[in-house]
Amino acid sequence: QEVVNEESEEESNGVNLMEFSDEILLHILSYVPCTDLVLNVRRTCRKLATLCLDKSLTHTVLLQKDYKVNKDKVKQLMRDIGKEIYQLNMAGCYWLPSSTIDHVTRCKNLVKLNLSGCHVTSLRLSKMLSTLQHLRSLAIDVNPGFDASQLSSECKATLSRVSELKQTLYTPSYGVVPCCTSLEKLLLYFEILDRSREGFMLSGQLMVGESNVPHYQNLRIFYARLAPGYVNQEVVRLYLAVLSDRTPENLHAFLISAPGSFAETGATKNLLDSMARNVRLDALQLPKAWINGSGLLQHLKFNNPFYFSFSRCTLSGGHLIQRVINGGKDLKSLTSLNLSGCVHCLAPESLFRKAEDDIDSSILESLVVSCCNLRHLNLSAAHHHSSESIGNHLCQLLSRLKHLLSLALPVCSITDVAASAEKPPTTPNLVPQTFGRKVRIGIQTYPRNLGDQANQKIESSVFWALMGSLRFLETLEIIGSSFSSAMPRNEPAIRNSLPPCVRAQSVGDSEVAAISQLTYLQSLTLAQLPNILTGSGLVNIGLQCQHLRTLSLANLGMMGKVVYMSALMDMLKHCKCLRDLRLEQPYFCAGAQFFQALSHCSSLQRLCIVSRSGTLQSDAVMSFMANCLEVIMCHMFMGESLTVCKNLQQSIVRSFQAERPALNVVIFPLLHEDLTEVIRDVPMRHLDEITLFKSRVAEEPPNLWW
Repeated sequence: QEVVNEESEEESNGVNLMEFSDEILLHILSYVPCTDLVLNVRRTCRKLATLCLDKSLTHTVLLQKDYKVNKDKVKQLMRDIGKEIYQLNMAGCYWLPSSTIDHVTRCKNLVKLNLSGCHVTSLRLSKMLSTLQHLRSLAIDVNPGFDASQLSSECKATLSRVSELKQTLYTPSYGVVPCCTSLEKLLLYFEILDRSREGFMLSGQLMVGESNVPHYQNLRIFYARLAPGYVNQEVVRLYLAVLSDRTPENLHAFLISAPGSFAETGATKNLLDSMARNVRLDALQLPKAWINGSGLLQHLKFNNPFYFSFSRCTLSGGHLIQRVINGGKDLKSLTSLNLSGCVHCLAPESLFRKAEDDIDSSILESLVVSCCNLRHLNLSAAHHHSSESIGNHLCQLLSRLKHLLSLALPVCSITDVAASAEKPPTTPNLVPQTFGRKVRIGIQTYPRNLGDQANQKIESSVFWALMGSLRFLETLEIIGSSFSSAMPRNEPAIRNSLPPCVRAQSVGDSEVAAISQLTYLQSLTLAQLPNILTGSGLVNIGLQCQHLRTLSLANLGMMGKVVYMSALMDMLKHCKCLRDLRLEQPYFCAGAQFFQALSHCSSLQRLCIVSRSGTLQSDAVMSFMANCLEVIMCHMFMGESLTVCKNLQQSIVRSFQAERPALNVVIFPLLHEDLTEVIRDVPMRHLDEITLFKSRVAEEPPNLWW
């Protein structure tokens, strides 16, 4: 009926879509997935048949999140426009069979190809690359069984011309790196597990026949990201060994992201010494052990730096200003800065300082003045407590960064010092933050709308002012400094959480309501906000932040009860653009009312719920999956029995897999001993982007890959 009414209105107004200029129509068509353009839209009329094949629409084909694409559609797409495609992104298309890759050979003019997350064997890779003589950029996975000796001479010739390579390793190997003799950009993702499925310890030694030496002489960018585990550290050292012998003269970005302890060796020390002597960097990230206690930063030279990450380092604010910012000189180029877990970075020195002591506002002010063009800033996982000095609050200083697009802050940093000093802790905060016996307490009645909260003068708070000054912010993370997810990567589920910072005790509904000022907000993460009493601020966000696509909520309010459930359901009814939802909360009840509210999120694609002692209603889940046709990922780690979880998982797969080729369902008891085995089978795209909790602001340099 709505469609008929709209058509009638168009006729009465004399408006016809086909009367628009070609430029306007091409702009509109650019928002339509390429598979729909070529296989559907172009068959509607002659004009669209011509426009849908315009070079501006066929030059770059993005399939990486086209969850409806299947093997037959890819085959037809390559047959119709294969010769017109110059850039093809199939990253994360885990559901496509490996034979789908054979059709890429039709794209004779390919310059950039991304197959990360796709199933590609050595022989298929060899056959495909042998036909792609113009290829210059490649992204692939290296899985167990990969054999570089199976690559043909034609394939190696193509690889010798590749200048950009992204390689995700699931097994100890050099992959195709030794064949890429013209490398300028090398991105390595190490996802090798320490144990096999059978429980055997794995070795970091390369496979027999993999002793070829990588060619780094033309390298400009080196990036390595390691998943937890000692095998990943052993393998990355083999890649670095060649760099330590001869540092590329044109190297301008050197980045290694390693969790936990990654000790410095003689070879890595020689590499860093060589870098200090011979290169000028624009981007830097090093393991914390390589920076802590060393004078490295004093000797490294920088050109026009655009990215720094000192995540989890003990770097003091004094050293940050003196050795990196250099008194504010030449830092206007810096657009992304990651100081996550850098607990002393806003203090003059760290020797006698406690992590909870007040920050030195002059250091932050120097940082803000020097790096005035920052677009991405991460200050999470630390206690950044402001003093009572007027005008020197962290939020007030950050409000000067008008170009910020993404920001991550600890909960305790947004506390209004004067207000928190006058305001005694509310009753719910006296409840121990544990998973012990439930305590029945009275909850005060708080306003549910923004107008009533305005009457309480929350607009005068420093955080409210900060949100008002960052109107173009797209990503915001407010995470408790002591928060840790119940589901880490390669370990059993955490059973207890640390209590929140004392300064964070007053952060609750009014601060959440302040976020609703961010009209262009696309991604929001809130974790360990102890003073959430009703969740009323969530409703304001749902109403005002209409561009919100990703929402992650964890441990809000009391731990023994989901006090914000009613507000969350009200919020979801307004989130028409929401695509990803992650909820982590003990005792969460995923019942009929919740899923009925969630069904209003018509664009939802991925759902992840992590809840110790949480419950679910199988019928409600099935009804939700039937109503929300776009959902292709459903991960629930709850307190239900293994039998209940398996039965529901099988029912979902059996009912919806045929219609949704990309469907990925994991429903499993959170505290089950086999959880880590289940996690390892989750596609890396979902695992890295939503299932595992982490701070993602300034995690990597902007535009690291396409």
